[in-house]
Amino acid sequence: MKQADPEIRRAQLEDAAAITACVAAAYSHYIARIGKPPAPMLDDYAESIHRHKVFVLTEAESIIGVLVLVEKEQSLLLDNVAVHPDYQGRGFGRKLIELAEAEALRLGFSNITLYTNLEMTQNIELYKKLGFVETERKQEQGYERVYMQKFLPSKSI
Repeated sequence: MKQADPEIRRAQLEDAAAITACVAAAYSHYIARIGKPPAPMLDDYAESIHRHKVFVLTEAESIIGVLVLVEKEQSLLLDNVAVHPDYQGRGFGRKLIELAEAEALRLGFSNITLYTNLEMTQNIELYKKLGFVETERKQEQGYERVYMQKFLPSKSI
């Protein structure tokens, strides 16, 4: 019997611990490269669920992916996209990013922004392949960050 495709839904407060665990699994391999836990590992996901748009990718009730979106004045910030290592390489990250883009358009934004750590070179390359362009690099909160932006096609009626 074929397993059902993972589903995406809005996160609930009771998902916070599972989100934290998923993010920790997704980012832990970067600790050695960066020299400390990546910023998403330090976030309070109960607070994020309360203040921002948080989505989870689930398979059989297990959270296997996370998307955190923050509304800014000029754009929608893709604050975090993470997929559990056991599920990486299957296009789920791209699926979450596509949701972020659709959500940005739904909210009336013409672009989506993100930042990633300078040491997360694979992520930077993936974002470039998905149409993001680098806009700046800066040190922030003790991290070397690469900021990127993607302009979205306007919806035609």
